[in-house]
Amino acid sequence: MDVTGCLGCDLLTGRRELPGGVLRETSAWVVNHVVGPMNLGTLIVGPREHVVAIAELDDTAAELGPLLRDTARVVETLCRPEQTYVCMWSHGRDARKHLHIAIQPVTAEVRARYGGLRSEQLQARMLADGDEPDITEVEQFCERARELFRAITDSSAKHRS
Repeated sequence: MDVTGCLGCDLLTGRRELPGGVLRETSAWVVNHVVGPMNLGTLIVGPREHVVAIAELDDTAAELGPLLRDTARVVETLCRPEQTYVCMWSHGRDARKHLHIAIQPVTAEVRARYGGLRSEQLQARMLADGDEPDITEVEQFCERARELFRAITDSSAKHRS
């Protein structure tokens, strides 16, 4: 299902611009850089279909674990964070929205910029402040991430053969 007006659906169908484009995809999942007020390097893993809850996933959920692992590896390699947060969001103003899982690098620089906040307090402040990463930096980050995803995928394929 595709829902017009849903950010996730609009980005995946091209109704809204996706800076940096798709970085990695499987039959059911897509990885892209976050759109909105989170720090550079925050990647989103989301379902291709308009799914709003983990409980709604079918057998394609089996792809999710390895994809989350690979996405976290990309973030860790490129950002060298103190910690990488992995959190699921699908809560809209009045109803559930397109499920998305954020893989967010939290560096000492990010924490310092937000007064040392961590976890949900850090994320809430980022969202409230509304500071978005520079589009050019996002696109450059995405090129490096896309190359690293290719290397990880190639390495995994060699180990399976």
